[in-house]
Amino acid sequence: MEVPRGIAIVGGGIAGLALALGLHRRGIPARVYEAAPAIAEIGVGITLLPHGMREIAALGLADTVLAAGIENRESAFFNRFGQKLFAEPRGKFAGYPQPEVGIHRGRLHGILLAAVRAQIGADAVTCDHAFVGLDQTDAGATLHFKATSDGSMRAPVTADVVIACDGVNSAVRRLFYPHETVAFTGINTWRGVTRHKPILGGSTYMRIGSIKTGKIVVYPIVNDIDGSGDQLINWIAEIETDRNQRNDWNQVGDRGDFLPIYEGFKFDWLDVGALIRDAETVLEYPMVDKDPVDRWTFGRVTFAGDAAHPMYPRGSNGSAQSLIDVRVLADLLAAGGDPRAAFAAYEAERRPATAEIVRTNRVSPPDIINLKVEELVGDRPVDNLDAYISQDELRELSDRYKRIAGFSVDSVAPPP
Repeated sequence: MEVPRGIAIVGGGIAGLALALGLHRRGIPARVYEAAPAIAEIGVGITLLPHGMREIAALGLADTVLAAGIENRESAFFNRFGQKLFAEPRGKFAGYPQPEVGIHRGRLHGILLAAVRAQIGADAVTCDHAFVGLDQTDAGATLHFKATSDGSMRAPVTADVVIACDGVNSAVRRLFYPHETVAFTGINTWRGVTRHKPILGGSTYMRIGSIKTGKIVVYPIVNDIDGSGDQLINWIAEIETDRNQRNDWNQVGDRGDFLPIYEGFKFDWLDVGALIRDAETVLEYPMVDKDPVDRWTFGRVTFAGDAAHPMYPRGSNGSAQSLIDVRVLADLLAAGGDPRAAFAAYEAERRPATAEIVRTNRVSPPDIINLKVEELVGDRPVDNLDAYISQDELRELSDRYKRIAGFSVDSVAPPP
């Protein structure tokens, strides 16, 4: 027996669930098909920048998300000797209409899933459906799935259109780009979460060191995690290496592969080595993206989120761009007419913008400040940074990334 028609969303991650909610708010039925046998709150931390929180607010979930995470007041850059190079206010403290929020990825995912089930229905998300193929005609599309749990084929699903939200290793995208591979440039990352007392006041996003000599990003994602005032601290270590392992959020990392680099990162305000040693969870994957492609839409199929534009997890911009994708898609589909025309308009708006961000993240990431200072000063403590580069010049480096990534203060207005 075939499932009734509608919009089929492949992938029940952040983009897929947000899309289902956005379509529902516009009166458009959709159903989500997720490969995992069950959706669990996995992963580590994520930062929702103001333009990402704008999209969360449009779904009516801003207060819930803010209550589950931590509002960032400041972003600060340090060399590996613990010296502050530059700092700037963030979110509402920098004049944005929305806050910047650090949150556990699993918590965010859980909030979206609960909203989908409460607003659309318990059957709005179908798990244990791994996408294996589709057929399409002028009248619609038929999707084919198998059970992830036992490999058996599922009943075919018919839909008017298909939207792939199944991530960087998208099975839908693979149908149209079968020989595509992720682009790896030698940077491996390890991510973890650690219970720790608040660092620098408990609302600062910290970038320490550089990928040349060892970089770590540190920020809080849960307040009062154990009732004694400790926070859950998210950290991401990045190192240039010749290792090239398959990316996977669930790949357990070995501290011995990277901890020795950070044992010397011991400051009066943070012992980075201890932060890593005390971690509850350590996951490993190489920093990868994919080269921008010149086409997302194939008839009644289009891509969104990481399935459309896998980008380096730098600048906390991947989730925001995914949320913008699905809002634009929902708006255009709600306008009526041939959904294929809506897909074409969506791609014309979003593909060039996200391609620029993918390329920028490769060559001029937010931590260009750390790299620039290390280039000018060398790998050593500095007595007078102004002798090498001014704070205004460092601020311009930061502001340039925000402009390209679409979250300068003047660009983050409420969505239309």
